[in-house]
Amino acid sequence: MKLIHKNYSRREFIKANLIVGTGTFMGLGMGNRILASSSVEASVPAILGGKPVVTSHNWPSWPIWEPTTDEKRLLEVMRSGVWSRDKVTTEFEKKWAGLLGAKRCLAVVNGTNALNTSLAQLEIGWGDEVLVTPYTFIASVSCILFNGAIPVFVDVDPATFQMDPGKIEEKITPRTRAILPVHILGLPCNMERIMGIARKHNLLVIEDACQAWLAEINGKKVGTFGNAGCFSFQTSKNMSMGEGGAIISDDDEFMDRCFSYHNYGNPYGSTAGQIGAGTVMIGTKLRLTEYQAAIGLAQLERLEDQTDIRNDNAKYLKSLIEKIPGIVPYRLYENVTKAAFHLFPFLYKNEYFKGLSRKRFLEALHAEGVPCSSGYTELNKMPFLKNAFESKYFRKFYPAERLDYDKYAGENRCPLNEKLCNEQAIWIPQNILLGSKSDMKRISSAIEKIFSNAEEIKNKKL
Repeated sequence: MKLIHKNYSRREFIKANLIVGTGTFMGLGMGNRILASSSVEASVPAILGGKPVVTSHNWPSWPIWEPTTDEKRLLEVMRSGVWSRDKVTTEFEKKWAGLLGAKRCLAVVNGTNALNTSLAQLEIGWGDEVLVTPYTFIASVSCILFNGAIPVFVDVDPATFQMDPGKIEEKITPRTRAILPVHILGLPCNMERIMGIARKHNLLVIEDACQAWLAEINGKKVGTFGNAGCFSFQTSKNMSMGEGGAIISDDDEFMDRCFSYHNYGNPYGSTAGQIGAGTVMIGTKLRLTEYQAAIGLAQLERLEDQTDIRNDNAKYLKSLIEKIPGIVPYRLYENVTKAAFHLFPFLYKNEYFKGLSRKRFLEALHAEGVPCSSGYTELNKMPFLKNAFESKYFRKFYPAERLDYDKYAGENRCPLNEKLCNEQAIWIPQNILLGSKSDMKRISSAIEKIFSNAEEIKNKKL
């Protein structure tokens, strides 16, 4: 399908292609998705038998692939027969580093191993403690255990969904070696305060920016504040190549070690050592393929415009739903100049909804045709932690008192995170924010319907 209008700005062109590529006509809020009529049926929630606000589920799909623009480079790579790491991967690394304002980038197989590698090459490991948020994906914590260190959980600020910097210093001990802030959901942490604390206590900082592509604080991209920044390019992510990850840093020696580590420990740059000595360090194989890099280069062409669209729609949706009692959208720190919005989060306070449970609220919102979820469960209470403490090597290295799991669990309780995970948090996925302003109005209308009929929804028998 060809576009009729030629005088598009670049951003308008990108948005139009998003619409065409997903088979969704949204520019004027028309097409298959029609707001419920002004009849009595319109005020009845779908879960109670009324008409859904969204009558077709043709939200923008993800990931997006445009054959006419995206396949040329990929086919060139496939036909070349050079599939393992080579020039295309290097090109992607240079473009990613340049876009973020970092000196160096190393592409690896996934974001998890970007974190694993960064901690390993900053020599964070056995005997060390690393401060981390409990409100995150498991990789933010498993990387700490993978390297033999012990995670220490810092409770969240529910308004921002981020690690609360005001609670960091009380968690620091003589064994604390690093802080691992996670820009979860694509919303930046308060990096200025975190970096101040890190400098005061001489701690390393590894930024988990695996959900925060192009997010920025005072115009500076997240991932460039600490000693290393880690990114993920897994399929669901805003910047996707199926699987993939990256490390960025301005520290040449650190990046040389990371490169060597991701390539079996073979010599590279400052790690070369004696000529002809062979493998110089303990390493593994984490190399990105050329065809993944080609996919990444295609996705990179759209990322800036898509990020702007998500930010615009998130701001608009927030302005609509924050007027509904009991709905409290995310709050960005004052110095945040751009977020990534891998997810659009808000707090649900059921006391304003006649005591309607979050589970029932989500069911009602789903019935209206709005994709949503309750988000993370309590990471600091998952059994993988106890499993690590009971493993052979942890028991061999750490004294028994350090591995007293009941004591550890008590010291690492995070009551605000507990409430966030179990009662309050609600997510809307990032692809929904690539829709139209009318789509955002539909989401708000769906929540308003549930609010107005909360008592009836609560009392309805399943």
